[in-house]
Amino acid sequence: MKNRHIIAAALLLLTTTAAAQDRHTETTPDTGENLQTTPNAEQLRQQIETLQRQLDLLEKGRDTLAAKKPALLSDPVEPIANMNGIIPLDTLQTINEAVKIVIYNDNSWKYVRDREFVKDSSIYTKYWDTGTLFPYKEYPLSEMPASLAIDLVDSLKCYHYPHKGSIRSKYGIRHRRRHQGVDIPIKTGDPVYATFNGRVRISEYNRGGYGNLIIVRHDNGLETYYGHLSERLVQSGEWVEAGQIIGLGGSTGRSTGPHLHFETRYYGQAFDPERLIDFESGILRRQTFLLKKSFFDIRSNAGQDFDDEAEVEKADKKEAAERAAVTYHTIKSGDTLGALARRYGTTVSKLCSLNGIKSTTILRLGRKLRVR
Repeated sequence: MKNRHIIAAALLLLTTTAAAQDRHTETTPDTGENLQTTPNAEQLRQQIETLQRQLDLLEKGRDTLAAKKPALLSDPVEPIANMNGIIPLDTLQTINEAVKIVIYNDNSWKYVRDREFVKDSSIYTKYWDTGTLFPYKEYPLSEMPASLAIDLVDSLKCYHYPHKGSIRSKYGIRHRRRHQGVDIPIKTGDPVYATFNGRVRISEYNRGGYGNLIIVRHDNGLETYYGHLSERLVQSGEWVEAGQIIGLGGSTGRSTGPHLHFETRYYGQAFDPERLIDFESGILRRQTFLLKKSFFDIRSNAGQDFDDEAEVEKADKKEAAERAAVTYHTIKSGDTLGALARRYGTTVSKLCSLNGIKSTTILRLGRKLRVR
């Protein structure tokens, strides 16, 4: 990962330098032919091509490694430092128009996804309702696959615990009622953080028991719920980053004392948040999460599966096979969704679904589309 970042940064620098030299190259007014080609410019182009090949090899190697060694995806993930008080100083372009490099005032930097490229994704348009808690009635549980691999973090997606501490009330049946999240003691006014990058779908006072509630939908399709807040610091439609303070702890709604009620849902179906997060340490348990339909049973909790290594290994092997079958196509001049669908034996609607785009989306040269 470190080598990949270094090569990408060097490639960006060389590309920028080469473009600057090209702008200073004189041309004849009649023919437009170059009067001179400096050795430096030619050397830069060769270096750019070399670095691009190295970056492509690293990308392929990373995919191969993920397929051959799925156990790596099970490694716990430390939370990032929260971004509060850290100010972005500059934004740099990369060779991928959808990805930027942001430089911060603490001498750190990171890749970020340009929200202009994902705002029209089906993740943030389909079933998007800022007034209804559960807008997924058209997608019943019976239509969900038996299992689904969800990428929680990568070079663009980050993680931060919502609040760290011992769980007071776990997911499951409580006093003959369904308790579809976890309760973590918190002091009134203590910060509550966005768990992953995403967009706020709901920020309102809920009279059904949640009190001050924030719901964030994330790039991977998950939604996280933050209830009983004393104050909400973000609004519906606002983009948030992992580690950003989105609210303050409290005891609003149906609550007997200050605590954070935290839920994880997929298409409106709740599952035990402890499957993802160790709340006492604040660590994310896995980089990639295999979500099973059976997890939506209120009687299914994280403790039942943590020691079931054989089942996890079997699931990882299946996941690796699914990843190995994934195929990408780099957009070239003349490519259209219809032509790609015919070439790879699929449909335009399937291509749109795989890539979170519309049939009218402009295909930019160099973009990679998943075709299988």
